[in-house]
Amino acid sequence: MRTSDWIVLILYLVGTVGIGVMLGRKVRSTADLFSAGGASPWWASGLSAFMTMFSANTFVVWGGMAYEHGLVAIMVNLCYGVAALFAGYTVAGKWKRLGVKTPAEFVERRFGKGALHFYTWSMMIYRMVGSAGALYAIATLTIAVTRGGDTAAGVTGMPPELITAILVFGGIVVLYTMIGGLWAVLMTDVIQFIVLNVSVVFVFVLILLDLGGLGGFVAQAPEGFLALTSGSKYTWFFLFGWVAIHYFMIGAEFAFVQRYLCVPNARDAVRGTALFGVLYLFSPFLWLLPPLLWRVQSPIPEGASAEVVRMLKEEAYIRSCKSVLPVGMVGLMMAAMFSATASTISSQLNVFSGVLTQDIYRPLRKAISDGSLLTAGRWFTFLLGVVIAGIALCIPVLGGAEKVIISITELMVVPLLAPILMGLLSKRLNVVALWLTAGICIPLGLALHFGWIAAPQDGGVAKWLYDQSRTFVGVVLPMMITLVAHLLAKGEDRRWRNIVRLQAIEREEVDSKLDGETDNGPARIVGWSMVVIGAGMMCLLPINPGQRLVLCLFALVVIGIGGITLFLARKPENRSES
Repeated sequence: MRTSDWIVLILYLVGTVGIGVMLGRKVRSTADLFSAGGASPWWASGLSAFMTMFSANTFVVWGGMAYEHGLVAIMVNLCYGVAALFAGYTVAGKWKRLGVKTPAEFVERRFGKGALHFYTWSMMIYRMVGSAGALYAIATLTIAVTRGGDTAAGVTGMPPELITAILVFGGIVVLYTMIGGLWAVLMTDVIQFIVLNVSVVFVFVLILLDLGGLGGFVAQAPEGFLALTSGSKYTWFFLFGWVAIHYFMIGAEFAFVQRYLCVPNARDAVRGTALFGVLYLFSPFLWLLPPLLWRVQSPIPEGASAEVVRMLKEEAYIRSCKSVLPVGMVGLMMAAMFSATASTISSQLNVFSGVLTQDIYRPLRKAISDGSLLTAGRWFTFLLGVVIAGIALCIPVLGGAEKVIISITELMVVPLLAPILMGLLSKRLNVVALWLTAGICIPLGLALHFGWIAAPQDGGVAKWLYDQSRTFVGVVLPMMITLVAHLLAKGEDRRWRNIVRLQAIEREEVDSKLDGETDNGPARIVGWSMVVIGAGMMCLLPINPGQRLVLCLFALVVIGIGGITLFLARKPENRSES
């Protein structure tokens, strides 16, 4: 990267910490730290949930898939939108009406302390490893670009600058999450959403102009590149399973449930999730088109080895960006990638520090003030950040372990979360369903992923069934077990009464909140941030004489978004929930 790119990236990182410090003034209690005091605007909740799905791995994994397989990568990501809309319609409002402060509180009331500890520690382990992988990815990409390479493939071992990048990036995320809590997570997610999409649209437009428009791309695309499915792996059955997995993830995973709890009322929880879903029904077309278009500009050579294909896939997004971005905009693109990673890490830091503080630590200290709990919550955030950075530093030693963990996670999502979601919807389900689902499906999934169950040597039906077995064990089987447990249960589960009592106490307070009680201060922060970013893009005009028109156009768009946001933030909302 050039000096101007570094200046853009550094100013963005400083601004991110500054926003966290500004929002830290709003954090006076654990409710502010972990649920934004229940006063987050619905649009901030929805955009934050959208960004929680991103990380630097998004550009490498999904960008590589788009480059190799084509349109099916977009189809896979559209599944998130379908899942989010379904989750918003069925469960988002129900979570808010419960009156719980954290999703872990619901697990304890509904299934008991044993279930709480099982879910807390099992989900925390794989989410911390996933966050560490994302941190390692963005640090590696940054060093690769700095060295003049294009991807992580150009960086081997653990050079000192990579360690520094991990510690700096990790430290920035931990710092603004500790100070600003969920408010900082939400507002930086909104800004990150805008920066990411502006950068991606910028790349998309410039590459499309180079190819002579969308028609030129279609004419040059490889055979089968625009098909909706691909091969024996990315089938319609796989897409069904992907929707199901992410319905349970978005509907019951702690980080997403936290987005339903941080808004004033149930309707806002539904609206935020609907925004998340609608955005995912068209945004993949924007941010996955650069690697799709790059396949035409830089095709896979005939007879290329698997290793060459892997490196080309990893390089696709970075190369497509570097080929068209003006001076200074590479830094903004790296800022966008950092933004996506920061969103993932900060969300997990905040949600699990909340669980450790509210549901693990507080019961051990019977008489403790909220101020002391707030301090404990910030310390838990710091300690979890240290753990994530430590795992990230160990990833080269683990070799391919992170890929194994990601695969295992795919099989663990539904077995872990199906009982929670069904426990929200069914008053009959009991804790036995939880232990049966996890006890049967997770060991089977581990056996499949580690190869303890051998694949059939011959083809035909047996081979097809084996290829689909991971989707069956990870999605269909846990759903079947949970459903059967619900049908066989007799009468209302005794722990359901805990939920009924909680709703009776808190429903009036939760449902009486008005949309007008949301805070417009965060919207003003977002608006001014957009104006500053747009003005910064204008400053790049003198050093990009050949691309001034496009750069000026995008700068004006960003400034316009900021201006509209500031205008709307001046108008108080006085609507009541119907």
